[in-house]
Amino acid sequence: MKLATLRRGRVDGLPGVTGVARLDRRTKRLAGRLNPGDIAIIDHVDLDRVAAESLVEAKVSAVVNAQPSISGRYPNLGPDLLVSNGIALLDNVGDEVFAAVKEGTRVRLSGDTLYVGTEPVAKGTAQDVASVAALMDEAKGGLSTQLEAFAANTMEYMKRERALLLDGVGVPEVRTTFERQHVLVVVRGNDYKADLDALKNYIREYRPVLVGVDGGADALYEAGHKPHVIVGDMDSVSDEVLTCGAEVVVHAYPDGRAPGLARVQDLGIEAVTFPALGTSEDIAMLLANERGASLIVAVGTHATLDEFLDKGRIGMASTFLTRLRVGGKLVDAKGVSRLYRSRISTGALLLLVLAAFIAIGAALAVSDAGRTYLDLLGDRWDRLVDWIQGLFS
Repeated sequence: MKLATLRRGRVDGLPGVTGVARLDRRTKRLAGRLNPGDIAIIDHVDLDRVAAESLVEAKVSAVVNAQPSISGRYPNLGPDLLVSNGIALLDNVGDEVFAAVKEGTRVRLSGDTLYVGTEPVAKGTAQDVASVAALMDEAKGGLSTQLEAFAANTMEYMKRERALLLDGVGVPEVRTTFERQHVLVVVRGNDYKADLDALKNYIREYRPVLVGVDGGADALYEAGHKPHVIVGDMDSVSDEVLTCGAEVVVHAYPDGRAPGLARVQDLGIEAVTFPALGTSEDIAMLLANERGASLIVAVGTHATLDEFLDKGRIGMASTFLTRLRVGGKLVDAKGVSRLYRSRISTGALLLLVLAAFIAIGAALAVSDAGRTYLDLLGDRWDRLVDWIQGLFS
C-alpha cells in the first residue's frame, strides 16, 4: 500500500511531484543536463527570464531553489514564467539541499517539503501563480533603488573601461574579416529561436558574419547555420560546435585570467583572449564594431531596462554603455525582421519568365487563332531548318 502511494506521487495523502534530481549552482550549466520530468535544484536568487526559459524548454516537472526566486529587489520575470507553465516551484530551501541530495537521486516534492524516499531533506516556500504575483507587486517598490545602483555601476564601469570604450584598446586581432560586413551576434536569450527563424531570408541573402556568444553558437548550429566566430567564457557551448571550425575568442578577466581557455586548448583549438569587464555579448559587439562591421544585428541580447535589471548582474551596466558605443550600427533582430523585405533572386525571376511563356503557350494552344499562329510558325521554322542544312550540305 505504501509503495503504491509513493508511486502516485503522494506522501501522507498530500499531492506531490516525483522525479530525478539534477543539481547545479549555475542554472545555465544545469540546463544542458536536464531531461523531461527531472526536478531541477538550483541556487539562483532573483531567477531571471532567460534561466527560467531554459528550465521550461527542458520540461522539468519542478524547480527547487536554495535561494529566494524573488528577493524583492525588483520584479524579476523568471518565477512567473515557471508557474504559468505548470512547473512546481519550491523556494528558499537553503544551501543545505546540495549536501542532502545527490545527483541522479529520485526525489519527491510535496507541498513545502522535498523528500528522498520518505525522509524530508529540505523545506521552503511553495510558490504558485497567486503568490508570485503578490511578490512581483511588492518588488516593484525596489525599482528606484535598483535604478540608482544601475547608474552607479554604469559610472564605475565607464571609469575602468574608458580606453576600451573610447579607443578600442585591448580588442584582439582576429582572422575573420568584419570590415564593411553585416554581423549577426546571437545570444541564447529572450526570443532567440523566433528571431533566428524570422531572419532566415536575411541570412541567406546578406550572408552576415555569424557570431555566437557561448550557447548562442549552439543556437546558430541548431538553426542550420555554422558560426564564423564563437565568443565567450566557453561554459555553455558544446564540444561539437566548438570544433566546427569557427574562430574562438575567449572572454578573460581584466587581469588576463581566462578559465575557459583550458577547455578550448584541451580540444586542440587555437584561440585568442579578450580581457574585459562586462558580459560576453558586449565584447562580441565591441569586436565587430572595432573591426569595421557596417551593421550589427543582435539576436537574444538585452535591449530594455527591464531586461537589464532582470539579468540581475552588475555587469549589465557594460551592456548599456556598449550600446552607446556601437551606436547606429546596432539593430535589434526584431527591427530587422519587421523592416526587411526579401529581394527577388535571379532564379526566381527566371522561373517567373518561364511560367509566363508556358501560360502564353497554353493560351495559344487552346484557341483557333492560336493554333493557326503555331502552325504558321511551325512551317517557317521547318523552312529555316532546311535552309541551314542546305548551307552545310
